[in-house]
Amino acid sequence: MPQALLRRSLTGLVGMAFTLGLATGCADHARRREVDRIPTRGMVDPAQPRELDKTTMPRYVIEPPDELDVTIRPAPTDWVQNTIVVQQDGMIDLGFAGEIYVTGLTVGEAEYRIAQEVNAAAVKQGQKPEQPYKVSVRVTNPQSKFYYVMGTVNSQGRFPIKGNETVLDAILLAGLKSNSLPEKSYLVRPHPPGEPDTVLRIDWCAIRERGDTMTNYQLLPGDRIVVPGTKPPSLISTLLAQ
Repeated sequence: MPQALLRRSLTGLVGMAFTLGLATGCADHARRREVDRIPTRGMVDPAQPRELDKTTMPRYVIEPPDELDVTIRPAPTDWVQNTIVVQQDGMIDLGFAGEIYVTGLTVGEAEYRIAQEVNAAAVKQGQKPEQPYKVSVRVTNPQSKFYYVMGTVNSQGRFPIKGNETVLDAILLAGLKSNSLPEKSYLVRPHPPGEPDTVLRIDWCAIRERGDTMTNYQLLPGDRIVVPGTKPPSLISTLLAQ
């Protein structure tokens, strides 16, 4: 290669590298300014259940489309124990006893209501069981209790809650992006209309780097975790990161 052409090529490469360096520096500066503009929301509440200090869930309230295992003793004629899905209208179909509304009831309340309806149906049909029917109900497949992760994450949406999940579990399950800002994340707890908001700050750095459990809150049904983020990285930034 002639020396003149070689010098021009080297000059071009140096210029491109310098330009990329300036672009990256400007991008870093712009990102810092963008991060600073995102507010830190919520308060730290030591009274909330969290890792190492968890609580039991509230009594389970039946809702569609939960799956229930209903057992009746003594078993009525033609009754087969099976799994029953709570329908969209809040009813379950017990066949010989008709449809029974169970949405909004705890398991114990559902047992009492179903027993009442089953015994009433037996009387109407002229049956005379030796003893009143007794009912037991189990939620075999809970399908109505969730928490939510929103914002700059890989998998935004709702996740089934089992009862011992924490903020750390939720964020890791949803997955962080390169432009996620978990240090700005917060938890919003649902409340009835008219009651004050509950917004809890999440100290992600303390959770991740120091094992601090103060803000690694235990999740309750309906909780929303919001993970803010900056603008997606440019193509140049992505290539340089590789």
